[in-house]
Amino acid sequence: MGFIKGRALHYVFKIPDRKETIRFYREVLGMKVLRHEEFSEGCEATCNGPYSGRWSKTMVGYGPEDNHFAIELTYNYGIHQYEKGNDFIGITIKSKEALERAKKENWPVKAGNVMEAPGGYLFNIIAEPQPTDRDPVEKVTVASSNLEKSIKYWNGVLGLEIFNQTKDTVLVGFNKNEAKLELKDIGKAINRAKAYGRIAFSCPKDQQEQIDKVIRENNCTIVTPLISLDTPGKATVTVIILADPDGLEICFVDDENYRLLSQPDPDSERVLNTQMRKDKS
Repeated sequence: MGFIKGRALHYVFKIPDRKETIRFYREVLGMKVLRHEEFSEGCEATCNGPYSGRWSKTMVGYGPEDNHFAIELTYNYGIHQYEKGNDFIGITIKSKEALERAKKENWPVKAGNVMEAPGGYLFNIIAEPQPTDRDPVEKVTVASSNLEKSIKYWNGVLGLEIFNQTKDTVLVGFNKNEAKLELKDIGKAINRAKAYGRIAFSCPKDQQEQIDKVIRENNCTIVTPLISLDTPGKATVTVIILADPDGLEICFVDDENYRLLSQPDPDSERVLNTQMRKDKS
């Protein structure tokens, strides 16, 4: 293992249809709304992409962010279409219950138990009982144009552990009992288009400057240098945004303040429903 004492947090999607997207995550996948936040202007760390207007963030998952991998749904008011590239492949979840809910909700299930969320994001469902002693989210799979370069970056530079490796895939992560990142070699250049996502990890605050130093020493990409981000009424966190050799954005946020920021907000469900009713964009 490397020097980073990391923890997998979430993957970020830009969503074109907030109402139908929320229905999919709540009623089909069976996730809960953990917290919802509204912002009047774009994020300094481009959490919502390169958009400067009003946006919202909805965190959904199977349990508290302290010990569950979440999905961050960013909605830019007035933006209802994002060109999808070939960078994101899918998220794997163990939950036969989700398949049962899909049937009940008349949500299409493709061959291999694959479901498509609004926006074209794919979810691979393992038809086994949803675990209660750990997070049902098993892995996020993204494309790599060159697996050797990806391994050199994720394992060699950042120090994530390799949990499994095949001819064209590698599974990396920080901890055995949490969601992993899978990189799959597709043998061609990666096009991230407009719908590109971002994966987030936390680490102790005193390690963020070490990450900055290691990335600079290895001539790798820093998208956003260390910066403080405010969320109205909640904790301020420090983040550094990196990019791997294929441009996948990686957020490292300080764990101490993120645990405060990410506490479940019981009022979020009501606020989200109210904002969806009021949305005329």
